[in-house]
Amino acid sequence: MRKRHPKAASDSSSEPSSSTQQTDNNNDVLLDKKVVDVRRSGKTWFSVLILIIYSSWAVYNHQHGNLPRPLTAKQAGKRGFSEIQAMKHVTALTQFGPHPVSSDALVHALEYVLGEVEKVKETAHFDVDVNVDFFESKSGVNRLVGGLFKGKSLVYSDISHIVVRIMPKYESEAGENAILVSSHIDTVFSTGGAGDCSSCVAVMLELARSVSQSAHGFKNSVIFLFNTGEEEGLNGAHSFITQHPWSSTVRLAVDLEAMGAGGKSAIFQAGPSPWAIENFAMAAKYPSGQIMGQDLFTSGVIKSATDFQVYREVAGLSGLDFAFADNTAVYHTKNDKIELIKPGSLQHLGENMLAFLIRVGSSSDLPKDKTVQTSSSDAAIYFDILGKYMVVYRQNFATMMYVSVIMQSMLIWVMSCLMGGYPALVSVMLSCLSFILAWIFSVAFSVAVAFILPWISSSPVPYASYPLMTIGLFVSPAVLGSISGQHLAFSFLRKKPSNRNSNNKELSPRLRDNLAKLEAERWLFKAGFIQWFVLLVFGTYYKLGSTYLALVWLVPPAFAYGLLEATLTPIRFPKPLKLATLVISLAVPILVSAGGFIRLAGTLIGMLIRFDRNPGGTPEWLGNVVVAVVIATFVSLTMVYLLAYIHLSGSKRSIVTALCIITALSLALVASGFLPAFTEDTARAVNVVHVVDTSGEEQASFISLFSNTPGNLNVEAEQIKEGFRCGRDNKVDFVSFETKYSCVSKKDAEVGWDKSDVPVLRVVNEEKGGEGDERRIIGVSMETGGSSRWILGIDMEVVEDFTLQVGEEEEDEELMIGRGEKSSGQEGWHQIQFSGGKKAPTKFVLKLYEKKGDERKKKMQRPVLKLRTDFDRITPQVKRVLERLPTYCSQFGKSTSPFTLAFLASLPYTK
Repeated sequence: MRKRHPKAASDSSSEPSSSTQQTDNNNDVLLDKKVVDVRRSGKTWFSVLILIIYSSWAVYNHQHGNLPRPLTAKQAGKRGFSEIQAMKHVTALTQFGPHPVSSDALVHALEYVLGEVEKVKETAHFDVDVNVDFFESKSGVNRLVGGLFKGKSLVYSDISHIVVRIMPKYESEAGENAILVSSHIDTVFSTGGAGDCSSCVAVMLELARSVSQSAHGFKNSVIFLFNTGEEEGLNGAHSFITQHPWSSTVRLAVDLEAMGAGGKSAIFQAGPSPWAIENFAMAAKYPSGQIMGQDLFTSGVIKSATDFQVYREVAGLSGLDFAFADNTAVYHTKNDKIELIKPGSLQHLGENMLAFLIRVGSSSDLPKDKTVQTSSSDAAIYFDILGKYMVVYRQNFATMMYVSVIMQSMLIWVMSCLMGGYPALVSVMLSCLSFILAWIFSVAFSVAVAFILPWISSSPVPYASYPLMTIGLFVSPAVLGSISGQHLAFSFLRKKPSNRNSNNKELSPRLRDNLAKLEAERWLFKAGFIQWFVLLVFGTYYKLGSTYLALVWLVPPAFAYGLLEATLTPIRFPKPLKLATLVISLAVPILVSAGGFIRLAGTLIGMLIRFDRNPGGTPEWLGNVVVAVVIATFVSLTMVYLLAYIHLSGSKRSIVTALCIITALSLALVASGFLPAFTEDTARAVNVVHVVDTSGEEQASFISLFSNTPGNLNVEAEQIKEGFRCGRDNKVDFVSFETKYSCVSKKDAEVGWDKSDVPVLRVVNEEKGGEGDERRIIGVSMETGGSSRWILGIDMEVVEDFTLQVGEEEEDEELMIGRGEKSSGQEGWHQIQFSGGKKAPTKFVLKLYEKKGDERKKKMQRPVLKLRTDFDRITPQVKRVLERLPTYCSQFGKSTSPFTLAFLASLPYTK
């Protein structure tokens, strides 16, 4: 073998070193040139943004707007469900006009429903028994421990219901195990109630007809309860549960409700047992429901109540609560019309309910032990995907899954910090700062607009009739705020030294700066992991049903990042984030949650029509602030991944400019008044009440004009031209609430009422308690002047216990013996709210057990009792005001608001 010369060998060995150094320098130059321009194409970013917006809106439309085709009776057949037939019932019921409790119209509505169920009985399958009961309740009292009516005593008498039981003739135990399907016939005084809840009653009538043809194969019975008194405090459901003999056979309860008109009827309450929702998910053709609504409803954010509360709380039953939620702005107003019920709405609910009833009616596993049903330790988490599939899993499984993800995430981050050292820990902290700043700026910018609106518009809620205006008024500033917050964090992250490049002295300053930008972009993206991780921990700790959303927004993006972006060594230089990472990250979250988020925002905007529960009691800007904070929170949470891409985009300045222009144009549009805040179809909630106040030294008769919609009534009062004085000094105490702002007319003559209508409170006797009881017992006679609807306030600072006797005869029933609880938010007052039918008593006897402590009593200046009685009667003065009321206004009814004629009386404290 030939030997090489030592010098040549030496020269040869030195060549690779020189060559390697030259190659490295060339690579640095190439890398420098390659990474100099790290900006992403603005057109590409805009394309992705448009794709995400379109996908989100498409998911919403498919999930909430894709309704089945209405079927005729011929197409549905004997055992199917026909919306065309059901809509005939809606038409018939709404033709009676408003039909509140004790009205003639309600009598006609009951007669109509009774006639229809008799037809069901006559045409039922020969192997099916149909029992019809026209049930008139006795006096009763409903004391709920939670929700809207917490602390109140809801008293009722002479309210009528129609109860239908359908069961197989030859199944011996079917009568002892029943599924209850319930809704209410009565409406508030201000609407014919096409949505709330004639549509529900119509669905039940058509379901009863269909079930009567197929129940011969059932193992259980089905009870349809057409109740009245729901609008006055859930009295119909309570009277059935506590007084009707069939109530003891009920094992499962389903309530049909509406908080709007039409659309998909979705489950918004389920449980406590998961059995019903699990079976519904397997049976329903078009399942729809979100536990997010249940979390909001049970938390009290949504101020409302349904009969389902009575079935769950009083009867200890599990079940399902459905509600129509389209057009929430028309709830309890004149605009709750049949025209707003979209074709397919009743078909959707009817087909779902029919499939569910067939499944559970034929089941031998119907829960029979109420102690099992009321256990919430294994409650269900549920949500639908595109209105076609429903995901249901139990709380115990959810907790285990969440904890597993939390532990794995913590392990990954700890290992990352250990591998990356101090710079990695600083980056994590700055990432946390990025989403905190994004949320703060997002909320701040949106809230700033919320405060501006009352100053530039005639209404604090100028977008009520055009909800899409919120995109320019709140969404644009929220996005702008998120970008600003992230930009600050991005600037900090750029300046932070990284162990990826800080030890490499050969890199040019320009290359180091570009690498810092790329690494900052990655940490902004990973900030999304941290924020949803925090929400996952929070939701898991408090066992919130909506915690699954945090999981959905954490796991897919983390998986996409780990698959396409993560590096196994800190030596490799970072690269720009791939657009594929973003698309894969957001695909599942948008599919699962976009529809729910948009629906929630729309519902919240619709609820602003009735936001001010005590007129004038909340600042005008508060409703806007609530909407702004909710929208800003959604934006900052869900756009964290998308906005991480904007900082290296060439369109960043253009986007910020466009957002500013959109916000400015929206504000200019509001200021111009071109788009009215309210229209005839989206009306402002206004009440016109003829008040006769006998509680003072002199009797006063006047018209009170107030609104549950934020904003003053100066424009409306000027148009009515009845000499109204508007302001916060015109307070009227309606017992259930006090108007902090209202318009009051000058004193009127006594027209439209007479002295026999005036309520009377008088002390009839006083006595001492029994042996060892030194309390004074005050007997009070109360006459309501013929009114079957009244609210009484009892001062619990003076009174310790009380009883109420319905009627003045000795044999009349005495109710509510026991300690009186202060009603929520009533400053020491306990409220008794009474509603009754045409034969309800109008005379009552109260026994008040006085508290001890003379010094306290001497200081009391307010009355011991205050009473309001209501009449659904339009006096000449009210008629004149209603005729001149702008068409964009509507009377608004609820259980605590007065009718068009109200009398006020009080009983002063006497020693």
